[in-house]
Amino acid sequence: MTSKQRAYLRGLANTMEPILHVGKDGVNENMIKQLDDALEARELIKGTVLQNCPLSAREAIAELCESANAEPVQCIGSRFVIYRARKEEPKIVLP
Repeated sequence: MTSKQRAYLRGLANTMEPILHVGKDGVNENMIKQLDDALEARELIKGTVLQNCPLSAREAIAELCESANAEPVQCIGSRFVIYRARKEEPKIVLP
């Protein structure tokens, strides 16, 4: 993914509300399933890492992206953005 594509996705994610919350259990199978379903429906999601999480935001996004076969877009503070194109009929067209 190029920096121009990443900047475009950051702009799209700017107005989004976080839908994925990593808590005290960290990254588990249930969270990976939720992430997979959300990425298939939306392609671009924003998430947060709660204070009681044993992982940092960077560690959490790395684990989530690896397990869901997705691309990390941004990680600032406790918030992160993840992107994965749909297999059929992608909604977001990268420049």
